[in-house]
Amino acid sequence: MKKNMSEQIVKYLEDRGIEYIFGMCGHTNIAFLAELAKSDRIKFVNVRHEQIASHAADGYARVTKKASVVLSTLGPGITNNVTGVATAALDSIPMVVIAGDVQSYYFGKHPHQEVNLHADGAQSEIFRPFVKRVWRVDRAELFPEILEKAFTMAESGRPGPVLIDVPMDMFSAHVEESLFSRVKCNTRKLEKPSIDEELAERVIREIAAAKNPVIHVGGGVKGACATREFEAFVNHMGIPVSCTLMGKATLPDTNPLMMGMTGFWGTKFINDKCRGADYILAMGTSFKECDSSSWYPDFTFAGPPTKLIHIDIDPAEIGRNYPVEIGVVADLKKALTVLNKVARRLYPTPRRNPAAEQEIAQAKQAFREANRAVEETNQFPMSPQRILADLRAAAPADALIVTDVGWNKNGIGQQFSFYTADTFITPGGLATMGFGVPGAMGVKIGAPDKTVIAVVGDGGFGQNPAVLASIAAENVPVVVVIMNNNAFGTIAGLIKAHYDTTFGTLFTRNGEEYAPDYAGIARNYGIDGISIERAEDFKPELEKAIKANKPVVLDVRMVNIPTPTEGHWDIMTVFSPGKTVHHVSTD
Repeated sequence: MKKNMSEQIVKYLEDRGIEYIFGMCGHTNIAFLAELAKSDRIKFVNVRHEQIASHAADGYARVTKKASVVLSTLGPGITNNVTGVATAALDSIPMVVIAGDVQSYYFGKHPHQEVNLHADGAQSEIFRPFVKRVWRVDRAELFPEILEKAFTMAESGRPGPVLIDVPMDMFSAHVEESLFSRVKCNTRKLEKPSIDEELAERVIREIAAAKNPVIHVGGGVKGACATREFEAFVNHMGIPVSCTLMGKATLPDTNPLMMGMTGFWGTKFINDKCRGADYILAMGTSFKECDSSSWYPDFTFAGPPTKLIHIDIDPAEIGRNYPVEIGVVADLKKALTVLNKVARRLYPTPRRNPAAEQEIAQAKQAFREANRAVEETNQFPMSPQRILADLRAAAPADALIVTDVGWNKNGIGQQFSFYTADTFITPGGLATMGFGVPGAMGVKIGAPDKTVIAVVGDGGFGQNPAVLASIAAENVPVVVVIMNNNAFGTIAGLIKAHYDTTFGTLFTRNGEEYAPDYAGIARNYGIDGISIERAEDFKPELEKAIKANKPVVLDVRMVNIPTPTEGHWDIMTVFSPGKTVHHVSTD
């Protein structure tokens, strides 16, 4: 029996357990929306801009660990989605994007909003450089199979977004129910590769025999839902741990073996420990530029002579930036399960490393002491260190912290202590300004029982302020902290350091400092907005916002001083050859 395509798509998504679709209407997808309106199991999260939809879906997928769904329309709808989907792609976040297109029988006639300058009906090609797969539904009877393949591919191997491009007439077509029934017989989850005990024993014996080993962890362990297995392995083997930005909060910062983040914004102690390691066991990381000080051997990693064991789900990342002695393609949760089993067999008593723990504790204490004055100062505008210190004091131990890009991301990666694993979310790969608040909305929808705090700059907040309309309409109780330095602060400090100008980086009007009333903007969207006027007021106001369990925006003025840097970034060499120049204050 034939039934309407959109009706059957909604039923398929319901059966798959999809609870939310993030998106925006357009003339090409309203047939689907009309059927979605009848569902009592799927909620449509309506947004005012497509980039907000893809960022929110990204945040939702990061906490639920399953593919999210984005609904888009054609032309500007799909191009507005590009940045958010690319952000998810570079951070390995599973997502299925369903985008309406022009009628299939009008390809080449250049109908309304068709992308066609180099090929007819070519809008799907816009996504091809960064998604895992692109499908265009050219025949209605293939839609069920494409839909099933899309979810499988998004969630399998190295996760990531996929695109289903749907000519609008396909949403209204009628196809046999049996085509959808057939794909429902498919498994909903593909088994991922593990490692055998022989290989696990080889890995463990090599790292255990090393004089100065380090375990370096990236976001892949969190993505594999393997933080518990990882902590068990670290505690049993007694090996110090460094992390990438994306690997932050894989292991709680309270663990005595957790050193912290490496690279440009890593501390000298952490970078030196990694550079001096004779063996590194890397898990779920590809040694990205900022985490590796642009691969300069004098700063963070020196391989060789450091020997590397590298475990990752994506074979393309193993050995990309450093040669490996042992390369392992495996799911991190399964691999760690085997590694823990073999470690307990080889070493029934956990290996203790009191010397390393003491050294790490002393380094952390020294960093805290060096930061104490700026964390406790009552100056206003506030120091960014005081903002982060008060945030840590006010937030619950298991609060989910979502950042944007700038001091908020760099400073939290370097200075903020996470007490609970997998509670840090940031757009690391593409470093997308504007992710923070939409991402936090999606995170809160996916984790409604957790406190969710978005920590963003005023530049990042200004990218997508219309997200407040969706937060208000859906009553999503996120707390937004705007670290407001009236600038694109990190870039302002960069251009000032190298070229002695702040042109194009400060927010001014007629030559004078200009700042919108962000708290007032929030109130006009129907959300509580609070302007912090004294440093002493921030922490109590944040505590009240967290307890209120409703959306709140806190506008916190701060000085524009740079995040301290101990590593290296090659752009400094490009801007100022032969000099040691990073960022400077613009205040």
